[in-house]
Amino acid sequence: MKMMKSFPLTGLLVCGVLTTSGCSSVMSHTGASQGYYPGTRASADMIADDNTSWAIKPLAVIDLPFSAVLDTILLPWDYFRTDKDSAHDRVLQSEKLAGTDASLATAAAMLSTSH
Repeated sequence: MKMMKSFPLTGLLVCGVLTTSGCSSVMSHTGASQGYYPGTRASADMIADDNTSWAIKPLAVIDLPFSAVLDTILLPWDYFRTDKDSAHDRVLQSEKLAGTDASLATAAAMLSTSH
C-alpha cells in the first residue's frame, strides 16, 4: 500500500526527467542535417564556450548524457538523412535549374547600357 502512494510521485518525476532531457538533440534534429550526434556536440560546445551563461552550463551538463542516448537512438535517421550537399550548394543548384544566373546577367547588361 505504501509503495502505491509513492509510485505516482516517482512516476511523475521520471516522466518529467525524460520529457525535459535530450533538448539539444531534439532541437538539432529539427533543422537541416548536421551529421551524427548533433545534440551531443551542441551540448558539449555550450559547456566549453566561455560566452555561455552560468545558468545554462549546468543544464547543458544534465542534458549531455540524455542527448547522447537520444542521438544514438536517432543514428539510423541521421544515416538516411545525411545530405551530401550543404544548404549553399542546394541553393546554387536551385538557382541553376531556375536559370537565375541568366536572368541576373540580362538585368546587369540592361542596367549597364542604360547609363
